[in-house]
Amino acid sequence: MITRGHTDARMSQIVTFQNFVFLAGQVGNPGDDIVKQTLDTLSKIDALLSEANSSREQILHAQIWLDDMRDFAAVNKVWEEWMPSGHAPARASGEVRVGRPGLKVEILVTAAQIQPSY
Repeated sequence: MITRGHTDARMSQIVTFQNFVFLAGQVGNPGDDIVKQTLDTLSKIDALLSEANSSREQILHAQIWLDDMRDFAAVNKVWEEWMPSGHAPARASGEVRVGRPGLKVEILVTAAQIQPSY
């Protein structure tokens, strides 16, 4: 069964299917510096994953879109501090025009749901 959460006419923030969690691209606040935007984005990802019975340890794949690749090192530093050791997902990064002026980073993740232990 497919379930959708935080859905509007354009998108769902969370879609789950067969123990997979797909998150829409998450962003911080336009105008904040790259570190603050990255921290805020990762905080949103944490909250959505938790709501979908998952966590950062369950992330399978991540895409990081940067408005400027010169921010790549700063984003990686925040990412590496946030990602638990031994749980790095498959990941891709690239430079794109992020959705709104002032946005510097957008992150999309796919994760597994945590299965209850009986």
